Parts: sequence; C-alpha cells; structure tokens
Amino acid sequence: MAEVRFQQVSKTYPPRRGGDPVQVLRQLDLQIQDGEFLVLVGPSGCGKSTLLRLLAGLEQPSQGEIYVGNRPVSSLRPAQRDVAMVFQSYALYPHLTVAGNIGFGLRRSRNRTALEQLQDSLHLATRRLPGPLRLRSRREERIAQRIAEVAETLELGQLLDRLPKELSGGQKQRVALGRAIARAPAVFLMDEPLSNLDAKLRTGTRTQIVELQRRLGTTTLYVTHDQVEAMTMGHRIAVLNAGRLQQLGTPMELYQWPANLFVAQFIGSPPMNLLPVTAIGAGQVQLGSRKMAVEGPLAEMLASRAGEELTGGLRPEHFQLAPATNRNLRAEVSHGEALGNEQLLTCRLEEGGHLVQVRVGPETILPPGASLNLDIDPRGWRLFDASGEALPLPPEPASLEPTLPYFT
Repeated sequence: MAEVRFQQVSKTYPPRRGGDPVQVLRQLDLQIQDGEFLVLVGPSGCGKSTLLRLLAGLEQPSQGEIYVGNRPVSSLRPAQRDVAMVFQSYALYPHLTVAGNIGFGLRRSRNRTALEQLQDSLHLATRRLPGPLRLRSRREERIAQRIAEVAETLELGQLLDRLPKELSGGQKQRVALGRAIARAPAVFLMDEPLSNLDAKLRTGTRTQIVELQRRLGTTTLYVTHDQVEAMTMGHRIAVLNAGRLQQLGTPMELYQWPANLFVAQFIGSPPMNLLPVTAIGAGQVQLGSRKMAVEGPLAEMLASRAGEELTGGLRPEHFQLAPATNRNLRAEVSHGEALGNEQLLTCRLEEGGHLVQVRVGPETILPPGASLNLDIDPRGWRLFDASGEALPLPPEPASLEPTLPYFT
C-alpha cells in the first residue's frame, strides 16, 4: 500500500503543424491517501487520462515530481513503479487465454536465466501429461496458484481456457481487472474501465470494483465521465478543468458546497440551477422583484455584501410546488422527464424567463404549458461572486467549553 502525491506537476506537449505548445496540466498538487479510492472527473481534454499516464510511466512530466509512498518515481521505468493500469479498451492479448492474460504480468515480474526459462516452458508443455511425465517449475506453480485465486475472486474460474474473442464485454473487463490485481500492486489506475459496457452490466461491474477495492485496500485512481460512477464509487472526487484542480472533496461536499460555478455545473445530474440575484442584507437576496430568504451559514455573510450582484445556485430538490402567494415564483412547465421514482420538470420563470429544473413526485401531473408556483428552500442557496468563486463559508465557532488548568 502507498499514498500517491503529485507535486507541482505540469505537462506540456510540443507544438504540432506550426501551432503553439499544448499545456495539459498546470502545476498540479494532489495527494491520494493510502488505501483511498479517488475519482478524477472533468471535461474531455482536462488532463485526467494524462495524469494516469504520468503516474504509470507512459508519459514524463514536463515539471514537478510524482511520489508513490516516499519514493519519487518520475525517473523510473513503468515496471519499477509498482502500479497496474486497467484501460478503457481492456487491452487483452488476443492469442492468450484468460489464464494467460491474468498471469502475463506475473511471468514478467523479474528477469529469468536461460535455464529458468527452459524449465518454465517445459512445465507449461507437460502440465497436462500424467504425473510421472510432468516437469515441475515452482515459479510456474506459484503463478498458477495466484491465477486461480484471482479467478475465484472475479468469478472467472470456468473461463480460464477461453480466448478473449470468446468472452462478453463484462467478462473481458473482469479479465483486465484480474491482470491488474494479480500482481498485487501498490496502486491501481483505471481509465474509464466501464465505458464500453451496457447500462445494466455497468451497474453490476461498478459494485464489483468497489467491493474489490474495499477488500484489497489498494490505493486507486479512477477516471470517469459518468456522474453516477463518480458520486457512488469514490471516497473523494477531484474535479479538473483546463489542467487545474478545481475542487477536491467527498461526493457530498462537492454536491452541496461546490467551490465555483464550474463545479456547480459539472457535479450533479442535472446540474445546479443558476439565477442572478442581488444581496440586500443579512439573510436576504433579491431575485427580480422578489425578496428571497437565505438561511444557514451564508445568511450573516450577506450583510457585508449588500448591493453586490451574485449568482445564486439551487439544486432541483430545493424547489417545491406551492400554492400561489406573493412570495412564490410563478412558472410554466416547458417539458417533463418521467424517471420512474420521480419526475424532472424544466420550468420557465414568469419573471426574467430563466429556466430551472425541479424534482417532483411521480404522482404529479403537469403537462407542458401548465402553470405552477415554486417555493424555494431558504437553506438551499449557494452563492457565487462575480468571478465565479463560491462565497467562503464562515469559520467554525470556537469551542465554548472552558479550558481547565493542568496541574503537575
């Protein structure tokens, strides 16, 4: 086991066809704790896969250092880094069986003498012969035992003699996982490993990966575009954009308290609703002509920002259907999406014409064009300044318990 640390890491690719150099990562600082499952998310081209490739040794950083444990690894060959990578395309060897693919890394874990190579080859050639005719290789026997253990863990025991072309997509993915875990590396790297699977198979494999990582306790970096994967799999999520780390935190921290407008729009499905508001005093903002209450940790901060133009963020669950009053927002339904256990309504506010998305129960019947009134949960507001950064939360109050003297 080992923690992973990226220290001021930058990656710039040389110019092509007379263009400018492409800077993919910009002085990135990131620490992954020992045994942690960290999910990397961000738009295409933000540097997620490059980060994995730098750690795996498939690319070299232009600046900075990468540590696995206390050991700098930027100058080491990939085989010396003690990491294993699971690719989006599985990258199985088509001429090897499932057992051969799982054991591939084990057989190349160290250099062998010519005599050892001959002994191993004779063992493999005679392993199906009667006992007296077999030539033993202790190394190959240990590898066979490890392959059997991994196959049992991933329910691949009945498939060990099959070639990759004889496997389904989910089976191929499990073989790719098996090849990675067989070596018992210090770090797992997974680059969108479920993107080629259908929705049902993806759900089952996602659960299997989480349980496997929890059982093994191996430090894991997992790249995905899928919001559900990011929110349900990782201990923490790192959000990247344009090569910079935007926010690092638990899934609920990112969902409830995004650090900026980019995270607010990127995390959550659907994304956070954004509305232009004006701070008018402690616990109040103005949306159009209506004054809206703000409760919670941000309420008192608004007193010092009176008159400031802000962006107010609200998750779809922070709107509720309500009877018509002077304080509610009148809106019209643009369209609805039935999701089984809930509906997602896209509504246009009567004042200002802003579109917002609202979660309602499955029993609600509101066709397109229907009018409704929306009430806002005053504790649901998230506020962002003109630069797009979230208003900082006030510091935690100091403990009111008295400090007792210490007597020797």
